[in-house]
Amino acid sequence: MNASSQVSPAIGTPKNYRGRFAPSPTGPLHFGSLIAAVGSYLDARSQGGEWLVRMENIDTPRNVPGAAEQILATLEAFGFEWDGPVLWQSRRREAYQAALESLTAAGLVYGCACSRKEIADSAGRPAIDGGLAYPGLCRTGLPPGRAARAWRLRVDDREIAFTDRLQGRISQHLERDVGDFVLLRADGLFAYQLAVTVDDHFQGISDIVRGADLLASTPRQIWLQRCLGFAEPRYAHLPVASNAAGEKLSKQTLAPALATDRAAAELVAALCFLGQAAPAELAGAPLAEVWAWAFANWVFAAIPRLPAIPLSAPG
Repeated sequence: MNASSQVSPAIGTPKNYRGRFAPSPTGPLHFGSLIAAVGSYLDARSQGGEWLVRMENIDTPRNVPGAAEQILATLEAFGFEWDGPVLWQSRRREAYQAALESLTAAGLVYGCACSRKEIADSAGRPAIDGGLAYPGLCRTGLPPGRAARAWRLRVDDREIAFTDRLQGRISQHLERDVGDFVLLRADGLFAYQLAVTVDDHFQGISDIVRGADLLASTPRQIWLQRCLGFAEPRYAHLPVASNAAGEKLSKQTLAPALATDRAAAELVAALCFLGQAAPAELAGAPLAEVWAWAFANWVFAAIPRLPAIPLSAPG
């Protein structure tokens, strides 16, 4: 739990709701991060639920020294209060290894010797996430004299579909749209898809509220949940903020860090982006007053049902 001794009000009847916010320490939090934090936090609290924080720092080459601590300090400065200790993915490698071994024992995982260039040269189909769908070159065994570089999970051509609380019905045919996907990378690191699926189950997450940029990943996570015998959480993918060029706000697009000395104004802007009718004067009010208004007036149905919204035209 964070340093504050206050408890955020819970609106409504408890329903064993457990949500989470899971930033990656690749840089400071920005406005796009704040939208995901506010949406997940208020959805949890409005349903009498818990809200956890997980630090997704498994991709160590991308981690920025000190960013994780800065993220937690920013959340505290903005008045977020989470339940229980922060979960650090870097301390969970044994759990990911156990899941990988379970899938391997079930015949669902195989070694792959392919390089990125070999996959590209095989005229693989474009994948739904912008990469290339894996063409199954090593599905029936490694080429002679080649060693496995990565480990992939087998998929099939059935439709994986779910109903998102905001984006509606989402479906993919994993074999066509993605192909067998990596669980253990060539550099020895566990892939995001495996880590997030194992951690959501471990933490008992019932509801995942996050940005719509992760919609394309969700069917892979649902497939993993089914392969591992895990329950499927409910999903709500919030619209992401885009810049003038139509790019998602991110560290890669040089989104500025949140200004903690303008926390109230930043929170009000995030609420308005999410369709909440926050009064303009709240931007100059004490932080506690902003949260009090948010807890009392949060309306999930008011969130725009769009994958992205330009910051020049919020709401």
